[in-house]
Amino acid sequence: MPTTISGSTGVTFPAGGVGNPAGAVVGTTDTQTLTNKTLGSGLVADASLITSGTAVASTSGTSIDFTGIPSWVKRVTVMFSNVSTSGTSNLLVQIGSGSVTTSGYTSGAWSANTSNSTSTAGFLLSSSNGATANYLGNIFISLLTGSTYVESHSLGSPASTNQSMGGGSVALSGVLDRVRITTVNGTDTFDAGSVNILYE
Repeated sequence: MPTTISGSTGVTFPAGGVGNPAGAVVGTTDTQTLTNKTLGSGLVADASLITSGTAVASTSGTSIDFTGIPSWVKRVTVMFSNVSTSGTSNLLVQIGSGSVTTSGYTSGAWSANTSNSTSTAGFLLSSSNGATANYLGNIFISLLTGSTYVESHSLGSPASTNQSMGGGSVALSGVLDRVRITTVNGTDTFDAGSVNILYE
């Protein structure tokens, strides 16, 4: 039988209570506490999870590119594992929207056993790179506001007893969709290690 609330006028509920309606039950201005729910692929959760790229061997070539980064990404982490090059040109990370941005950076790096260095061509990662350096560590690139991104890093090179840290910023023409790892002179080749990215 239907259930009537005591003291109410014309308020009844079906026997057994109210079932859960199918489909969307929360409006655009409603709030609801979700318990024991699973958000599927393509929903908001998909844009808040940390996503790993595919590791690339840094054993050849003058640059390593990661492209196709989704437009919702607010932070990219570039990971180095024993990355080495054939020469002494300093390491550089460049980002871009549609194409790689090669100017307009404010960037500096400091190495524990040398002086500071700066660059406007990209995020400078070291100020005393050597052919025996094999860098390990993380580079963090985060959206500050609009299309302006900031960078910070901390890298170590056990083989050359060198450590490097620094930071920078750059304004892109749009949202970040690519990252390039290269060197200042653009001609030294990678000869050891691997690189990957995380984005969120």
